[in-house]
Amino acid sequence: MIYGSTQRHAPRWRPARHYLRSAVSAELWDWLLDTGSLTHRLRRRCGGAFRVAVRRQFWGRPTADERRMLGMAAAERSLIREVHLLCGDTPLVFARTVIPVSSLRGRQRRLTRLGSRPLGAALFADRSLRRGVVDVVCLQRGEPLFTRAMADVAAKNATIWGRRSVFHLQERPLLVSEIFLPALLQGRTQRVSPTSPRGVALER
Repeated sequence: MIYGSTQRHAPRWRPARHYLRSAVSAELWDWLLDTGSLTHRLRRRCGGAFRVAVRRQFWGRPTADERRMLGMAAAERSLIREVHLLCGDTPLVFARTVIPVSSLRGRQRRLTRLGSRPLGAALFADRSLRRGVVDVVCLQRGEPLFTRAMADVAAKNATIWGRRSVFHLQERPLLVSEIFLPALLQGRTQRVSPTSPRGVALER
């Protein structure tokens, strides 16, 4: 079955092929379906103004849907990390990462100490990385994930789109959801140039 952006009662996350191509712009599809490093792409766009703002990081139980994606038992805990990826002070992407405790062994324990460093840089530098199918979602105002993603965002959009994938590092899974915010598709993203006077915003 094919879904457009107004399909309210269907399960939210679906493989991209289940959505009408006309549901979003070609530019947004390009972001949703890009298989490369999102961190690298945003750094190319923002230059030295790219940064990560950690909104919260805690040990907890993921949602039932996230547990299903990761093959987790109901009682198993995860490290849950939510961040905004920004260009200067402008949030472009909201990312939620769920890492089961059982995946945080050996070298992967370093993922608990990322701080303000981007997860993507660590993932794509690991030769054991394997990425699963990309699912796509349309979030609507009032949904919890929409609310968290749009925190500190001035835009008043009624819907936003995102994607998620299960990644495997040394065959251990983690789930990354990336929600693309309105400023990402605006051609005049503001950023602070590292060579400009402090606090002077440049437009890109």
